[in-house]
Amino acid sequence: MPLFTVADALPVDLTLIIGFLGSVAAFALFICTAMIYASLKFLQEWHSPLTVANYMLLGIASGFMLAAAFSAYTGVDLVAFFGTWAVIFTLMGLITRGASLIRNRNLRCKIELKSAIGMRHSSMQQKAQGFMGGSFNTREFFHGKTAATVKAVKISFLALVFPIPVAFIALAYILESGALPMVAFAIQYLGLIAERWYFFAEAKHPQNLYYQSMA
Repeated sequence: MPLFTVADALPVDLTLIIGFLGSVAAFALFICTAMIYASLKFLQEWHSPLTVANYMLLGIASGFMLAAAFSAYTGVDLVAFFGTWAVIFTLMGLITRGASLIRNRNLRCKIELKSAIGMRHSSMQQKAQGFMGGSFNTREFFHGKTAATVKAVKISFLALVFPIPVAFIALAYILESGALPMVAFAIQYLGLIAERWYFFAEAKHPQNLYYQSMA
């Protein structure tokens, strides 16, 4: 039973209110989380408005993709609505994420071993990391993977997040399939996990210059 009606057309019940508040909270989460990374001036790859745009657009795209999959699973006649918006935000995310990849590829590194440890000697070379074992710094700020692995992850997330789920949503429209939206969500979700890994792996942390013998 609706609590009240807006403009004599939209009945508002408790479920709608909870959903609206949840959406606002999720949007605020995207903004706040993105700003944590975008505010770090010493990490050029993250210090950009594109970081905020990507968090918002990819998060919203994933949410709509999940809504389309859930609608298909429950048989609610909203698959086309949610699927259409999922495709729109996914394509918008492709534009901003692609722009950030191009931007980061063309960045010139402003840090070096001298600036990493605050020394200005003309000739410097690290001989040891300064302690016997690993630490939080050596474990958490460098992925330890080869350049080929990083490139493979990049190619994988570009395919899994953007063209493949969009293609599955399009096929769902054409074939009137209830299973394909769920497949599209699952594929995009896996791609977003890879995208987050690449996001962290792409950043060149200054402290890795100091711990380069471990990195």
